[in-house]
Amino acid sequence: MDVHVPAAITRGLLLRHVDVLTAQLDGTTRLDDANLLDRATKLGRVLFSQDEDLLAEAAKRQRSGEFFGGVIYAHQLHTTIGRAIQDLQILADVGVPGDFANRIHYLPL
Repeated sequence: MDVHVPAAITRGLLLRHVDVLTAQLDGTTRLDDANLLDRATKLGRVLFSQDEDLLAEAAKRQRSGEFFGGVIYAHQLHTTIGRAIQDLQILADVGVPGDFANRIHYLPL
């Protein structure tokens, strides 16, 4: 989870037994977007964000062919907390991190 993701989304996923690591728990709240995406990739994780700058970083990597672990993006105004939890759980249930590599997935589904 990117640093700015509402805690309610994280709590909702944890209650549904989805494996979640927040930037806060990882101690990476001060990393810039590029380094946060590098960290998630190093850990073999997909990064969920609602930050347009992080989305731009992922898109830049797609264009350049630079490997990254994947990003799931939801615009803050286009999805509710409940819908984000539901969609993220679906993605976690049907995929493994490798399925998301070098891809950007948009919520709502």
